[in-house]
Amino acid sequence: MKRIICIFLALALVLCLSACNNSSTLNVIGNADSLVKLDDEKLKQKLNNQKLGWQLEEPEKGEEIAVVTMQTGEVIKIRFFPDEAPKAVYNFKHHALNGYYDGLTFHRVMKNFMIQGGSPDATGTDGVSVWDQQFEDEFADNLINLDGALSMANAGANTNGSQFFINCSDTPFEEEAWENYAQGFEVYKQNPETFAATYGKWLDMDKVGDDYKALYSEHGGNPHLDGAYSTDGTGHTVFGQVFEGMDNVYKLSQVETDPQNNKPITDVVIEKIEIVKYE
Repeated sequence: MKRIICIFLALALVLCLSACNNSSTLNVIGNADSLVKLDDEKLKQKLNNQKLGWQLEEPEKGEEIAVVTMQTGEVIKIRFFPDEAPKAVYNFKHHALNGYYDGLTFHRVMKNFMIQGGSPDATGTDGVSVWDQQFEDEFADNLINLDGALSMANAGANTNGSQFFINCSDTPFEEEAWENYAQGFEVYKQNPETFAATYGKWLDMDKVGDDYKALYSEHGGNPHLDGAYSTDGTGHTVFGQVFEGMDNVYKLSQVETDPQNNKPITDVVIEKIEIVKYE
């Protein structure tokens, strides 16, 4: 039990940065000169009541998607969730259209966990939002950190900037993992304040249903990052999902890294990120 808690805490720490009323307001295709920067206060979360797991569906024709092209040729295509995470989506799209991410790297790569990018100096300690200030988390209980989920990296609650990561555990959950979460949650319930002071947050198993377990058991991912399901309401905003090129994400996650900081030995460079309409 202690080993599971320690692993959880280590993974959660690594992810930290040492570091509208409808989706039409997020239609931002254009060029850098024609973009109008929306006030973040106009970007309001709107939950669409889609069932858990809908993030795995294909995008609809005409929907704006991101096409990530790596310097080594790999291509990754991502759909967005502008109703549930309007600020995160708009921030990413705006940065992409301005070329902010072009030439940056996936500066932190952890096999069987995630690949993280969006840091201009590749240290994981920098990067700003399009509003030049941090913006709040946007959690939805029907968007979770399954493999392929595009999520905001942060340095704690409501500290989102420019950094993001793609979940790629490549490890479907087995029953033993859920039993470990259940055991930890029982310890948490005995004394939440003491548990939180010692271990931080945990997965709130009272909120976890069979559908949630089935998705992670089939697709893999990182449930301890789900803000809507954590005991303290913190986590990482899911705002997109890889729908094509997940094999390339797994490939990138296997590169050799420095064990001290998980930085790739050879830079993993994003050549460009384009925002286009899905055909």
